Amino acid sequence: MSAAYDPDRLAELAARDLQHHQIAAAEPKCLRALSTHREHRGALNVLGMVLHAQGRHEDAVRVFNALTQFEPRNAQYWGNLGTALRPTRRYDAALEAYDRALQLGGVSADLLYNIGVLHVDRCEYEAAADLFARAVGLAPSDAGLRLALAQCCFDVMRSEEALATLEGWPGFAGLTPEIIAGIAHLLVTMGETRRAEPALARVLEHAQRGGLTSLRLVRILERTNRLREAHEALSRIKARPETDSNDPDLLLTEAALAQRDGADEQACGLYSAVLKSHDDFLRRHHVLFPLAKSLDALGRYDEAYASLEEAHRSQVAFLEFAAGKQAGEGSPAMKLARKGCDPEDVATWQDANAPGVEESPIFIVAFPRSGTTLIEQILDAHPALRSMDETPFLKRALEDAIACGVRYPAELGRLSAAQLQDIRDRYWSHVRGKVELQRGQRLVDKNPLNMMRLPLIRRLFPQARTVLAVRHPCDTVLSCFQQQFRAPDLALICRDLPTLATNYRTAFDFWYAQLPLLAAATLELRYEMLVADFASEVRKLAEFLLLPWNEALLAPGEHARAKGYISTPSYSQVVQPVNRKSVGRWKRYEKHFKEALPILMPYVQRWGYPL
Repeated sequence: MSAAYDPDRLAELAARDLQHHQIAAAEPKCLRALSTHREHRGALNVLGMVLHAQGRHEDAVRVFNALTQFEPRNAQYWGNLGTALRPTRRYDAALEAYDRALQLGGVSADLLYNIGVLHVDRCEYEAAADLFARAVGLAPSDAGLRLALAQCCFDVMRSEEALATLEGWPGFAGLTPEIIAGIAHLLVTMGETRRAEPALARVLEHAQRGGLTSLRLVRILERTNRLREAHEALSRIKARPETDSNDPDLLLTEAALAQRDGADEQACGLYSAVLKSHDDFLRRHHVLFPLAKSLDALGRYDEAYASLEEAHRSQVAFLEFAAGKQAGEGSPAMKLARKGCDPEDVATWQDANAPGVEESPIFIVAFPRSGTTLIEQILDAHPALRSMDETPFLKRALEDAIACGVRYPAELGRLSAAQLQDIRDRYWSHVRGKVELQRGQRLVDKNPLNMMRLPLIRRLFPQARTVLAVRHPCDTVLSCFQQQFRAPDLALICRDLPTLATNYRTAFDFWYAQLPLLAAATLELRYEMLVADFASEVRKLAEFLLLPWNEALLAPGEHARAKGYISTPSYSQVVQPVNRKSVGRWKRYEKHFKEALPILMPYVQRWGYPL
């Protein structure tokens, strides 16, 4: 038989095409083989994988169903059937197929991976993480398995485990450009820019050599404020013949770049197009939050608010299902407000080894969305200071203090000088893993809700300077409501305006109850005054922090652009020149503040804000 019609040879060539991602070339070879031998197992198997790769999932299911009928004891066919069924959302049938594959062929890393992906689709992240961990146990150096496990750990807030999973990634096997881009994207998303740099460099080098560009690379470039390169990379992807112009991931990436360019009409159209085919309610919030942002920019405030309400309903449902969180659960940070310091205990606080002002961190605290990222970038521009974006290091220090057997905060005075020094040493050890301080540099530790840990700041670093960012309570609460916070506890307290207002008041009631007792060195910095009289307010800030003047303090936007990655939701705003666009934005949504405003009024009046 001629090689051109030999089904065995054609199936072999088609498999090679598929391996090299030449999907369009593989399909006709399969069809030609099947025209000669309509039940050729090899050709059917490759054809099923080709159809799956093309998104023709129902056709792929039919092919693999036929194969399991031809050879009901073939584990590979059952595994492939499960994988083909997964995107059709027939999850129970897919699990049955995978179970048959396990019974017939035993446990393998690939099969565990595929079952794990199915559980991710079902938002069953803990089950997925367990399966990915078992797969990594069978193939410890497999890059794809490592990335899947790390991503799943990150999704369930196990960031340290995610980092540990990616440790030593350059030595992994099977490091394709797409997997390296995934590693870079995950590390950047976790705020680990220093660890991400080698991966990002390799991805960029691959793209510059003409290699295939991935959407992951575009997202990394956008997230690190490298917009020109992001547009160029996206253009290369769209120019490829095999690119599906209606692919939701492509549309979302286009929408994000359009939004960054101020093309909000285009962004709205793209986000709306994705929502039309996005019937997974548990994940709709990923599209609804950015859609609301563009609707707000276009002045379509009623539509924006409706999108935000649906976004929060979706996010709460997701957190309840995927993370076991309940909407009524209180935030651990807010629970710290239930107990205050004991004045008699505070009177005993002594620590001869306590660091001085210049050896202590500068703490920036606030209720979220009060301008802390702008203040951080102002300070980080000073050569004598170094920030590390938002970290949980003070939270860990609190855990270390409680582990010493004291009641927090009523018994902080019982901590010995040795215990205090040990807790500080652990704190600085975490810092060194995040940033490298040069000789003489001071650390800027910005984490808004560290305002709830003021007693710990005062006990560990009694000479530290703390900056409290203050913004109109209504603007702050609205801005929180508009954000898609990843941290479950923060997301849940932002689910509606009355809940936000209640937590806002709880935070400041605690702050102002503890501040006089603790006598911490604190500067209240009003956001509105900062953007209205920038140079004057920055000079006051520098004087409070005992900083020598440096003109770089007046150019935070330039510094933020040079820095690239900024971990907070404000990353796209702080690279812009300082402006007053965010002042008074709540008035556009005033009709929705009927319940929240009375709760916020004590602080509106305390700071003299207008209504």
